[in-house]
Amino acid sequence: MKSLLILAVALCTVASAVLANPAVKSSETNKRPNEILIFSDEFDTLNHDTWTHDRTMGGGGNWEFQLYHNNRSNSYVKDGVFHIKPTPTAYKIGEDNLRNGFTMDMWGSSPADACSGHQFYGCSRASNGIQIINPVQSAKITTRESFSFEYGRVEVRAKLPRGKWMWPAIWMLPKHNYYGGWPASGEIDIMEGRGNDKEDFEGEEGNNCFGTALHWGPDWSANRYDLTRAVYCDEKNRLSDEFHTYGLVWTKDGLFTYLDTEDNVVFKLDFTKQSMWELGKFPAYHDPIWDGEGNNAPFKNRYYLVINVAIGGTNGYFADGVGGKPWSDSSPTAALDFWNGKDSWLPSWTDEAIFRIDSVKVWSFI
Repeated sequence: MKSLLILAVALCTVASAVLANPAVKSSETNKRPNEILIFSDEFDTLNHDTWTHDRTMGGGGNWEFQLYHNNRSNSYVKDGVFHIKPTPTAYKIGEDNLRNGFTMDMWGSSPADACSGHQFYGCSRASNGIQIINPVQSAKITTRESFSFEYGRVEVRAKLPRGKWMWPAIWMLPKHNYYGGWPASGEIDIMEGRGNDKEDFEGEEGNNCFGTALHWGPDWSANRYDLTRAVYCDEKNRLSDEFHTYGLVWTKDGLFTYLDTEDNVVFKLDFTKQSMWELGKFPAYHDPIWDGEGNNAPFKNRYYLVINVAIGGTNGYFADGVGGKPWSDSSPTAALDFWNGKDSWLPSWTDEAIFRIDSVKVWSFI
C-alpha cells in the first residue's frame, strides 16, 4: 500500500495531480465502469508531498479551541492508518504559560513552517490570565498544494473519534475563490461529526451521527447551508466503534453523499431542477455572482481535500446547556472556561479519541 497520485492527462475534469505509480490499479470496491482512479493514499507513510499541514491558532472562524500544527505527537501514521490525536497544549508549554504571560508565535521563518492562517489572531497569541493560548493541539491536513479535481467520486475509510467536544471532519474547499471569498465559492462537507456519546448528550447528535452540508452564498451573512444539510444517525452503534466509508459522488448535474455504499444515501442535491441562486432566494440587493455560470455554481471548478479534528468553538455547533458543556458561546472567556472544565472532558480522551483514516481515494469519470 503506497501513496499514489495518478495524472490522467486526457481527462479535462482533472485539475491537478502528481505522477506517482501508474501501475497501481484502482480498487474494485464500489468501482464504476466509467471511472478512473486519480488519487489514492493508503498511508504506509505520511507523505508530505501530498498532504500539507495547516499551522494556525485562528480557530476556523468559529473561535474553536485548538491550534493546528505539524507535529508527530498529533498527526502520524501507525500500522497503515493515519491518526489525528488532539492533546492539551499545557502538556507542551506548561500550565503557567498556557494561562498567563506567554506569547505563542506561529509566523515561522521558512515556507515549511509558515503560519497558514493570519485571521482571528491565528499567527500570534498571548496569555494574560483571562485570554489563554489555545488549550488543545490538533491537526488539519489538506491537498491544496498537490491535488484538486472537478467532478468525481471520493471515498474516505475512517473511524471517528470518541471524545467529548471533538469535531472531526472530511471536507472540500475550492482551489481558487472563483466567485469571491467564503462561502461565495462554495464548501462541500462530506462528513462532520461529534465525539460526544449520545447517551451523555441529551438528544443532540452524538458520535452515532454525522452530517453532510454545503456552504454557499454571496457572503458569510447569507450562507444558505441550512437548505443543504442532512444528518445520518445509527441508533444502535457509535460511528467510532469501527471503520466506515464516507463517500461523495459529484457531477455537473448533482451530487450525493453516502455511508459505506452508494445505496445508503445521506444527502442528495439535483442541480438540474433549479440554480443554486434560485434555491437560495437571496434578497435583490445581492449581486447575482453566479449569473451565467450554470445551475451548479458555485459547486463546479476544482476542489481539494481537507481532513481535521477541531475542538469546541462558539458558533453553536455544540449547543449551550447540553451534555455538561463547560463553556457558553456568549462567554468572552470561552476557551478559559473550557480548559477550567477539563476534569469533565479530558478523561474521555482515551485511545478511542483518535480520528483514524485508513485510506483516501478519488475517481474521475471517463
